[in-house]
Amino acid sequence: MLTLTPAAAGKVKELLVEEGRADIALRVAVQPGGCSGLRYAMYLDDQVTEKDASEEQHGVRIVIDKLSVPYLSQATVDFIDSLEQTGFTI
Repeated sequence: MLTLTPAAAGKVKELLVEEGRADIALRVAVQPGGCSGLRYAMYLDDQVTEKDASEEQHGVRIVIDKLSVPYLSQATVDFIDSLEQTGFTI
């Protein structure tokens, strides 16, 4: 399973408060596209199935579809907030 940094978890929690729903998970996936043939997708999702890998880190539920798990097993999701960049990185 991927690693969620405390900074990323904090930002996800802020987004969950804005949504007003505590039952939503952070879904991270690998999809076709991009220069290397793959691109990352990350969004809030309330549709979790038994085909998903699921784990809680820093109070945030993370779900990954089983096909994406091998590509994300060593990945780290972070949140950067600087003058040069603001956003999530994988």
